[in-house]
Amino acid sequence: MVKISPRRRWRFPDDPWQRVRVGVGLLATITLVGVIGYWLLGLALFDALYQTIITVTTVGFEEFGEPDEIDTAYRVFTLGLAIFGVSGALYTLGVMVEALVEGSLNDGFRVRREQRMIDKMSNHLIVVGAGRVGRAIVDYVGRHGADVVVVDRRDLHEADHPMVQGEATDDETLRRAGVERASTLIAALDSDADNVYVTLSARAVNPRLHIVARTNDQANEPKFFHAGANRVVNPSEIGGSRMGALAMHPTLAEFLDEVIHDESHGVTVDEISVRDGEAAEGRLLGDVIGESGQPLVIAIRDHNHGYIPNPTPTQVVTAGSVLVVLGADEHIARLRTEIE
Repeated sequence: MVKISPRRRWRFPDDPWQRVRVGVGLLATITLVGVIGYWLLGLALFDALYQTIITVTTVGFEEFGEPDEIDTAYRVFTLGLAIFGVSGALYTLGVMVEALVEGSLNDGFRVRREQRMIDKMSNHLIVVGAGRVGRAIVDYVGRHGADVVVVDRRDLHEADHPMVQGEATDDETLRRAGVERASTLIAALDSDADNVYVTLSARAVNPRLHIVARTNDQANEPKFFHAGANRVVNPSEIGGSRMGALAMHPTLAEFLDEVIHDESHGVTVDEISVRDGEAAEGRLLGDVIGESGQPLVIAIRDHNHGYIPNPTPTQVVTAGSVLVVLGADEHIARLRTEIE
């Protein structure tokens, strides 16, 4: 079972080059003001640009222009431009050096901090691939409070969850994501071949891992099961089925969408596993639920993965079974406590 923890959002440092962009913009503004100022004082545009550059850079050449044009106003403007120009240039140079150092340091600190977070996790969920499908998965499980580690070859420093950058087909990358301690891995890469390879690698490292794999071709499904996947999902097929359901059974489809995806109404569908030695083992379902009859148990999956729809109160709850329940969040939480 995926570990559920209080909801939190991981935030990483802002872009260290933001101040550089501000500095460059400031320097460009000062240069523009200088050119316009010298042009108004009588210099040609190129001469105005030349005088502005040598003033801002403190090169120290003599003033440009005819002697009779270099009056008090000319020198006052040059004095002000020198003060502001040099200040702007020094600021821009300083923040560039700072960004170069800080950016590298922040990247190193962030990677080490994330790795320490991951090293402390157990029973977490690993999402391999942060494309469109992967991001949707992370968003869903994150909203439900799961501890998530994202694996992708890109450096997604803006990610809301700890991540490992690297090739997921490399065993070392999966180990850095804590695959030995994880409860679930979702292989959501774009390539079926890569997802099969990730499934093989993850299964070899953690035989107890629950693996959900993405496929783009339903004909490849047997290969995933041979590789060790527990479930295989074709996003295109699910999307088409959902659209068909909205066309054929709009009310039912909308109700299920709201129950599963909308958290605002406080009603949800969930599953509760019954393990060996837990309080519910061997008891009648009616006794476990109680007189309130809430939450509603709409199905039971036995240890052989067979389903008993709409079970009666006299159904015996056995170890290894999973109750599929519908009801208010507080009722489901109470039942989970009773069973576990």
